[in-house]
Amino acid sequence: MLVRPYGRGVMTGLCVTVTAAFLISCSGGSNSTSDAGVGKSAGAEAGASADAGAGTYTGSPVPQKPNIVFVLTDDLSWNLVRYMPHVLQMEKAGTTFSNFFATDSQCCPSRSSIFTGEYPHNTGVFTNVAPDGGYDAFVKNGDERKCFAPALQSAGYRTGFMGKYLNGYKTKPGNPGRVPSGWNEWDATGGAYKEFNYSLNENGKAVSYGHRPKDYLTDVLSAKATSFVDTSAQAKKPFMLEVSTFAPHSPFVPAPRDKHKFRGITAPRTGAYGRPSTPAPKWQSGLTPLTAKDQKQIDHKFGKRVRSVQAVDEMIGHLYSRLQAKGLARNTYFMFASDNGLHMGEHRLRSGKQTAYDTDIKVPLIVTGPGVPLGAQVSQLTENVDLNPTFQELAGVKPPGSVDGQSLVPLIHGHPEDDWRQAVLIEHHHSASKKGDPDAAPKNAGDPPSYEAIRTADAVYIEYVDGEREYYALKSDPDELRNLAPSLSADQRASLHKTLTALEHCKGSSACRAAARTKT
Repeated sequence: MLVRPYGRGVMTGLCVTVTAAFLISCSGGSNSTSDAGVGKSAGAEAGASADAGAGTYTGSPVPQKPNIVFVLTDDLSWNLVRYMPHVLQMEKAGTTFSNFFATDSQCCPSRSSIFTGEYPHNTGVFTNVAPDGGYDAFVKNGDERKCFAPALQSAGYRTGFMGKYLNGYKTKPGNPGRVPSGWNEWDATGGAYKEFNYSLNENGKAVSYGHRPKDYLTDVLSAKATSFVDTSAQAKKPFMLEVSTFAPHSPFVPAPRDKHKFRGITAPRTGAYGRPSTPAPKWQSGLTPLTAKDQKQIDHKFGKRVRSVQAVDEMIGHLYSRLQAKGLARNTYFMFASDNGLHMGEHRLRSGKQTAYDTDIKVPLIVTGPGVPLGAQVSQLTENVDLNPTFQELAGVKPPGSVDGQSLVPLIHGHPEDDWRQAVLIEHHHSASKKGDPDAAPKNAGDPPSYEAIRTADAVYIEYVDGEREYYALKSDPDELRNLAPSLSADQRASLHKTLTALEHCKGSSACRAAARTKT
């Protein structure tokens, strides 16, 4: 449901007022925002042409097409948002999707779903590396043609992509890699996790960066993004800009100016921290209690993650400030999200991801822009496959029926739909090889076998390829500690399996919408 703190009659005026205040408070970067008190409650020192796979431009008369800015982070979990004052301001100035999920808690499968609007079983991208994942699988399966960019470009948009593309996309001197169709501005790479000493494919030319402070990747992306806003304003054309950071993915490298901040910070001790689920699945049987050394390492990594998102938050402030300076802020949808989350000690798992637990699959999605209710929350089940059709509809493009997701535009504008999905699908394949996979993890950090899962409003149900099952009733067990799968009745098991099977075989918006209705 949509929770609205204000009446609809005063929403428009309030949106303009609060958004303006947001832009002013953010324009000076994280320090000026901190002075305004943002985040202090957390106790933080907040410092080409469209083709058959794309949508069709409807030609509907629109007074002024909106701009779209999409900031996608890497492995950013909800517990980092409290340390990001500009993102906290976005929550006040816009709408937060409190039940937004990733199709898989791995980089490449999740990002492939964002680009195409399709589940992994339709993109064919299940892992980060070949043969069933990575950039090569994305291209081989024709997924580039399904991206939202060609459709928006065909509708008159300037399109820009900056930052992390897909695992296995390589850029190096003399061999910049391909520039996919549909992008007017392309500044991308595939493996700059260390934030320094990398090459970007800048519109077909490989440009190398070193280890100087000014080469810090998030800052480079920030400068390129604000420049793209400038050139788009000068061209007087609507634009769609995606900025895709590597932060806060491991090795969690902060900007040099932030490396001494947040000393002594510790990872959250949730109800699941250091506790196994009961009965635990076999793949967790070898987990031992967290030692003092384990906990110290988890805290150290969490501190590095907090420090690494400071530059991302500052970039958001710079972008908002530039939009305001160019007179574009009131006609720009600004979205902030993550490809997946990360667990750090929950279920006795050391730092990692790849599970179907909320720590790994439930991620932020926050939206500001024209007509977006202030300080509202949308609790409907939404997923990253919904972003492709959302971008297209915002641009006046009719999304193709081949997408598996549903447009979030009605929800963004405060108009909930009665016939919304009742379950989202999570698909995970155990990688056949750890070579070249930045998400590869030891057994004690989360390395489950392949599984399919569904997440409903009040439960998560997982079917592993080895026949094991997990089921957690989230209203009474939000930390996912009591595995009730063994006690489910035959009818309950059959119903859950039927819904899961329908979703893992669905194709296209109509079929996946029907499949997402729970089966009895």
